[in-house]
Amino acid sequence: MPAADSSLLDLLARVAPGTPLRKAIERIIQQESGALLVLGYDPAVEAISSGGFRLELVTFSAPRLAELAKMDGGIVVDDEWERILAANVHFLPDSDIPTEETGSRHRTAERLAVQTGKPVVAISEGRHLATLFHDGHKIELGRPNVLAARANQDLQTLERVRRRLDAADERLTNLEVIGLATYRAVVSVIQQGELVRRIGRQIEHQTVTLGGEARLIRVQLSELMRGVENLLTATMADYSRRNAVQESESLEALAQVEDHDLDDMAMVAKVVGFPDLDDTAQPLGVRILSRVGRIPEAVRDVILIHFPTFEAMLTATPAELEQVEGIGATRATLLRRHFDRLRAAAAAWEPDPD
Repeated sequence: MPAADSSLLDLLARVAPGTPLRKAIERIIQQESGALLVLGYDPAVEAISSGGFRLELVTFSAPRLAELAKMDGGIVVDDEWERILAANVHFLPDSDIPTEETGSRHRTAERLAVQTGKPVVAISEGRHLATLFHDGHKIELGRPNVLAARANQDLQTLERVRRRLDAADERLTNLEVIGLATYRAVVSVIQQGELVRRIGRQIEHQTVTLGGEARLIRVQLSELMRGVENLLTATMADYSRRNAVQESESLEALAQVEDHDLDDMAMVAKVVGFPDLDDTAQPLGVRILSRVGRIPEAVRDVILIHFPTFEAMLTATPAELEQVEGIGATRATLLRRHFDRLRAAAAAWEPDPD
């Protein structure tokens, strides 16, 4: 997981339902007073703070924070969220910092988060909603029942996209076996796999925000995400003809593609370093071998080196397979049966047009 994602998940865990800060936020929402909370303190926060009053040795608690929120101005807590440092503060962030927020409290909150680098929470009086701003992210801290409903909707979307990924993967395998694979079919797998990853990360953020309310959602998410990373890695290894570090960098570059550009197959192909979409694609066999149980990765590498082409590996007899170092009679039989099943499935398969 990227460091930025890990940092955000840690932050969301600290404001999940049941935590002291979330209890304070819920109290403020219930009393309809609204609030602006700066979650951390340093010279950058001090430099844009005006007025208010300082608090000394005031231990953080939900009731205290909620009471202080009844006053105008913002509240500052320390970096550990263990003490309340100031209340009734007027913040003066740089007005040149761009923001798309409309309400004055939320505009200030976003600019504060950008200028100080600290998490900032804006709590709306009228909408009964808290919004967290941090590191370019804007996250609504909705009520658990609302968040759970949204997460379940996203799970349904993820399930549909995962089915499309599995279908694209099956199609690519059949095309490989009959010798008709193109980079268009390869990119389709990469596209769908990246989309699954993105939706999965979004749901993961939601489950962290939900805290203990998300147990069932986590189980379903884990099931739907199973094998996706391995599939993307194996597909890149099959076709990129780059070393492992370059393949990893290609997938990282793919993760930076804007959502609206992910549908552009030509762009995706360019980002991961593939040639023209309609060029013939020759696999090494990494994906197919990765699905054979009881074959260690080191032995799979030896198999790929031993056979000069994918076709030679796919049509090898048990005796020829046994000649590979690390492959005995049992593994040779296992491989031959696996390849036979693939060939039978491909023979019965009717290709659909791209």
